[in-house]
Amino acid sequence: MERVLEWIDEGTALCRSALGDLEAPSLLPGWSRRHLAAHLSLNAEALGNLVEWARTGEERPMYPSAAARNADIEAGTSRSADELRSWFDESSAGLDAAMATLTDAQWQAPVRTAQGAPIPATRIPWMRSHEVLIHAVDFGGGLTFTDLPADFLEALCEDIRTQRGEVPEVGGPLPELAAYLSGRPYADVVSPDGTPAPPLPPWL
Repeated sequence: MERVLEWIDEGTALCRSALGDLEAPSLLPGWSRRHLAAHLSLNAEALGNLVEWARTGEERPMYPSAAARNADIEAGTSRSADELRSWFDESSAGLDAAMATLTDAQWQAPVRTAQGAPIPATRIPWMRSHEVLIHAVDFGGGLTFTDLPADFLEALCEDIRTQRGEVPEVGGPLPELAAYLSGRPYADVVSPDGTPAPPLPPWL
């Protein structure tokens, strides 16, 4: 858990740096940096709902619905740059503070992801860590998967293979494998016969 919280801190700092220029394009098709900023703030609030669920035992879904989530992200893009930065800072700090209140027993409480999958609350920090670290790259400020912690990349590859289910057997450098499995641009990832690996759709 402690290492995952460190990943959250690192990813949050990297994303916060990218918020300095919200008018630059992102690397995600159809999404601006403003979309990413709004999404990350809403995600912190949504995960905060799960923390509250674990703390009280009262059901608190991440989002009212997928449609509401998407609408809130789109609406968030109309906020001023200063408002988006403040929202990101406040929501990130709020999630950190909320997680710090959970007891060992509460961390084991069952909650559900936005897709309805049952998980223990211990998964909440991991969910936030991959949001901030992967999207730090998606901001398009020059950061790549090579710049992310190697132990995070190893955990990410293992998790995506589990979550995706059927994933082609491929080989390549760890950062490129993580990019490939995440559905991001990659290089030097090959199938067992040496041919280029077929691309995957975005995972996050």
